[in-house]
Amino acid sequence: MKLCCSSGWTDLLPLLCGLCIALGQTQQTTPAPSTGQSPSGKLKFRLAGYPRKHNEGRIEVFYKEEWGTICDDDFTLENANVLCRHLGFVAATGWAHSAKYGKGVGRIWLDNVICGGSEKSITDCNSRGWGNSDCTHEEDAGVVCKDERIQGFVEPNIIETEVNQVEEVRLRPVVASAKKRLPVTEGIVEVRYKDGWAQICDEGWNHKNSRVICGMMGFPSERKVNKNFYKLYTERHQPNYRLHSVACTGTEVHISVCPFEFYKGNMSGACKGGMPAVASCLAGPLFSNGIGLKKKAAQQTPSQLIRLKGGAKVGEGRVEVLRKGVWGTVCDDRWNLQAASVVCRELGFGSAKEAPTGARMGQGMGPIHMNEVQCLGTEKSLWSCQYKNITEEDCQHSEDASVRCNTPYMGFENTIRLSGGRNRLEGRVEVQLPGNGSKALRWGLVCGEGWGNKEAAVVCRQLGLGYANSALQETWYWDASNVTDMIVSGVRCTGTEMTLSHCQTHGANVNCKKTGSRFAAGVICSETASDLLLHANLVQETAYIEDRPLHMLYCAAEENCLSSTARHANWPYGHRRLLRFSSQIHNNGRADFRPKAGRHSWVWHECHRHYHSMDIFTHYDILTPNGTKVAEGHKASFCLEDTECQEMVSKRYECANFGEQGITVGCWDLYRHDIDCQWIDISDLKPGNYILQVVINPNFEVAESDFTNNAMKCNCKYDGHRIWVHNCHIGDAFSEEANKRFEQYPGQLNNQIV
Repeated sequence: MKLCCSSGWTDLLPLLCGLCIALGQTQQTTPAPSTGQSPSGKLKFRLAGYPRKHNEGRIEVFYKEEWGTICDDDFTLENANVLCRHLGFVAATGWAHSAKYGKGVGRIWLDNVICGGSEKSITDCNSRGWGNSDCTHEEDAGVVCKDERIQGFVEPNIIETEVNQVEEVRLRPVVASAKKRLPVTEGIVEVRYKDGWAQICDEGWNHKNSRVICGMMGFPSERKVNKNFYKLYTERHQPNYRLHSVACTGTEVHISVCPFEFYKGNMSGACKGGMPAVASCLAGPLFSNGIGLKKKAAQQTPSQLIRLKGGAKVGEGRVEVLRKGVWGTVCDDRWNLQAASVVCRELGFGSAKEAPTGARMGQGMGPIHMNEVQCLGTEKSLWSCQYKNITEEDCQHSEDASVRCNTPYMGFENTIRLSGGRNRLEGRVEVQLPGNGSKALRWGLVCGEGWGNKEAAVVCRQLGLGYANSALQETWYWDASNVTDMIVSGVRCTGTEMTLSHCQTHGANVNCKKTGSRFAAGVICSETASDLLLHANLVQETAYIEDRPLHMLYCAAEENCLSSTARHANWPYGHRRLLRFSSQIHNNGRADFRPKAGRHSWVWHECHRHYHSMDIFTHYDILTPNGTKVAEGHKASFCLEDTECQEMVSKRYECANFGEQGITVGCWDLYRHDIDCQWIDISDLKPGNYILQVVINPNFEVAESDFTNNAMKCNCKYDGHRIWVHNCHIGDAFSEEANKRFEQYPGQLNNQIV
């Protein structure tokens, strides 16, 4: 760009400045989709956010008919220099990270951008590629440009201090009863304008506009509204109009991408014959009863064909769909906000605010059911969209698609807080409850007795702090507030609740054995978490029976790996019958799986000469079809390590020489069938049909993003001499109906001897 202004190139100046114009075009004041991208397909750039000056802000780029942001990972001043020249400024004086100018909406188009600073276009810089990002809008990058324009640079709109853009939108209830109730489902539509709020003239306003607004507010659909009351209200309160002539198609994820027009200056007298636009929304099942909703809040929404897995918050996660009774994932090829919004609305949430790709919510297992999904945005179900069936060459689970949906504001974070921690992600849990005998509210502590990772997960979700990393039953080192009363005890959560108040408690009858504040519950939250899954097919392929002599089982008996009747055997004579199999445990999450306790507290077992880093890592059980346990085994994590890893993933944990234990993301730990205690003692098992069940991390000692996939089940038939193991699958891999049929399955068909 510097070349355009060089005196020695006077004859080429018009041509080069024309190139500058093509690269530097910015959005029209009204960002209508029809005028988005120039015919030549060149990129557009703009500054957004508030508060800011005309030469600074969140950097946004228009690509493939959609405005999006740039992640701050690896961002440098050199990147900012290139982007500022796109905007018509000579250079950059600084840049901003962590969404300093507010969070954008839509796609994050670029991530890990690395420029030298002299590039003519951002496309000449290194990056992960368009649309390939592992960021959230909390990492949106901003630039501060030198307030000096490139000579000869021309653009459709002169960048002014007051840039006409719509970012924040709200519904303002005016009915007295609605003001006290959450979520807010109806009210006057208002947009942020400077330090206050302004209204939209309802000229041309229709249900399609309302649908877009409701989607932004976290609601799946709109409904008719009685405008008579609002007309009377408007007569008593003078509106201040900002927008008019909004003309959404109903499929937009944000009103900013709809065609509309701005009023200029103070237009309180505008919208003659009209009134402020009003929207009324229909809440999804999780929010239809407001804050009075209790345990049902954690239940699955009515849609039985789609679900979200692995997300830290309600309304986000890896997209999984049900096909022929089996759950599978969706490939992220051509995945966009339109398809993500169909998913969100189908599940009872609003439109999508983000459509993450690249297994951002962890990798699934099993089949990939859909590829190249294309939705119009009006479909009732993702299955109604166009898509392609998958082949093994098309997609891998590293390309699993995810969504982040708009959800209604419930104010849950206002009734809980963390105190005393070193940062905002940790601390002692303090909750707010009504005071005794009055309406006053009081803060108090939660009893640490029985407090675990499921309860901690709910706290982290309620506060918007991601996943649980640790659940602490003693927090004496966080005694930093004057709150000392223990006001909640007996907390028991499933781990999927939106708020701690949805969990079971002792209620008003607080019962805590150790009432001192040092025994209060605490949490450490994390932006990422591990997720363990068992390779079910490997269990099926490697299962066999071995009659092992007792004289070879002394170490196993010492570590309680045999059934209780083994104590009465005629040692060292005789044998025990063992069901042996290999188990391969994958970490498909986004954080390494580490033992709960540090190595200073690991227990050395001399017989097998190894450390136990967890008391119990896996349960092995034989169950009758009605669920009665008839044989059992267990495995302590004496050697938790990276046996193998996916391509391009390096091993980090190895047990040799008393090394660190754990499972890296993208790696797996293999316990071969011929290792001690990798079995179930079935010496006392009678012939019959059974269920083999393996549960990883059974006591939830280590936090994970998803505990529901920790169990594996198989049908097995035992005739007293041989055993058939078949139909092995992860516990949540089938539909509810298929699981019921599985447990009633007699085991007579499809026998496979292994």
